[in-house]
Amino acid sequence: MLRAGLIGVGGMGRGHLENLVRMTREGEVLKLVSVCDVRPGQFANVENTFNIKGIGDSSFDFSGFNCYTDADEMIAKEQLDLVVIAIPTYLHCEMTCKCLNAGINVMCEKPMSLTVEQCDKMIATAEKNGKRLMIGQVLRFWGEYEALKKIVDGGELGAPICAYFYRGGATPSGSWENWYMDRNKSGGALQDQHIHDVDMINYLFGMPDAVAARGRIRYEGSGYDAVTTNYLYNGSDLAVNAQDDWTLNGCGFWMEFRISFENGTACMGANGMHVNKNGEEIKVEFDSDNAYYKEVKYFAKSILNNTENTINPPTASRNTIAIVEAENASCDAKGGVVVVRK
Repeated sequence: MLRAGLIGVGGMGRGHLENLVRMTREGEVLKLVSVCDVRPGQFANVENTFNIKGIGDSSFDFSGFNCYTDADEMIAKEQLDLVVIAIPTYLHCEMTCKCLNAGINVMCEKPMSLTVEQCDKMIATAEKNGKRLMIGQVLRFWGEYEALKKIVDGGELGAPICAYFYRGGATPSGSWENWYMDRNKSGGALQDQHIHDVDMINYLFGMPDAVAARGRIRYEGSGYDAVTTNYLYNGSDLAVNAQDDWTLNGCGFWMEFRISFENGTACMGANGMHVNKNGEEIKVEFDSDNAYYKEVKYFAKSILNNTENTINPPTASRNTIAIVEAENASCDAKGGVVVVRK
């Protein structure tokens, strides 16, 4: 059984805490022994809410964990096998490399980091120390998207023709030092929220060769707060578009996708997931368990069993950041086509 620690007990951290506690109670894979946050008030046993189901909807008794306000102290005092990092994006690279250099396997929240260079450093540090690294691109473990991956790869509906992804919600507020709204710390909606659908496009169809994007900065100092992007594949007329907007105050959060194939369609929205083949609805079964739980358990089991991470290797997350970098450059160029660096 792995000895696990959690660094960051904010919105996402509370969600990870919930699932790490669940795994601890199950007693199969890991035991959460320590938590760390620079704000001691985060260790209060209070309820927390988040805008995606399954995240931070429980209260906790922190007396069962060793609580730290300094990550260096926790790393030095605890004999940890695995750390889950859920801190602001601009700190991901530094904290991940610190843990890897201390001989600890790391699952770091998305986005991997702010630049491809930082991502490459994280991967190189993991390889140098012989430790494992995975990024929390949770849609790869989300039931409906797992089912979509099987449909695309299995070819039951034929080749994909057109794909559309959307994600939107309220402007994030109440973050530590308001870091979400600082372009240099979060990258805005494009880097923080849109990244989910970018990674799914990368997962389903591979890296595009180029992108053409338009974005809008709604809040001074923020990154792009709303974006629409077309993904271009050389030698293919596959039409792929994704949109994101975190200025929808009062409208709630939602996500959806629609994909047409040669012999059918697959879509997900407010009415759930529906798949049609040659004009007839077909039943699609998928694992509806908490995706955040599934991703951490998958990573922990890969460490315990020394198995390859085939679903979400860190190189894939690095490539997703490369796509987003190209999108950002295209937005800066008012929609100009920008080649994605491989």
